[in-house]
Amino acid sequence: MKRLFAALSVAALAACTTTSPDVVSRSEAQRLASVQDGVVLSTRAVVVEGQQSGIGGTAGGIAGGVAGASVGGRREAVVVGVIGAVVGGVVGNAVERYGTREEAVELLIQLKNGERRSIVQAKGSENIQPGDAVILVTTGGKVRVSKAPVVAPTETAAPRS
Repeated sequence: MKRLFAALSVAALAACTTTSPDVVSRSEAQRLASVQDGVVLSTRAVVVEGQQSGIGGTAGGIAGGVAGASVGGRREAVVVGVIGAVVGGVVGNAVERYGTREEAVELLIQLKNGERRSIVQAKGSENIQPGDAVILVTTGGKVRVSKAPVVAPTETAAPRS
């Protein structure tokens, strides 16, 4: 029973991964990142496919096998246990895959130098639209896009006479 609980816990934690621009991984914290300015040309809603690590299938197979083995007599328990393990594995795999899917957006961006970039990221708290000035922040090969900060013009001090 402890093994089943551990397997289900790991499957639940695997479902918590994200590609959200609002979530920064521990490895990205306190690292220097490069920043590029750009303008959004277009946006398109997409779905980031869920992952299938095998943990969901394994946990489902164990749960189905244990549940099936408790049915009927000795012979029936073996047959139902095997069927339960197979069905549980298929269901567990589907639950993991669906549970790790993310609503996302594909952003087509024109950089200041004229180059274009396409980036897919999970929907974040910012509503990025075509025409918005954005920054591309690159850390360790990963890129996230956010709206460019508005910078107020600074006044230059007049020379004192």
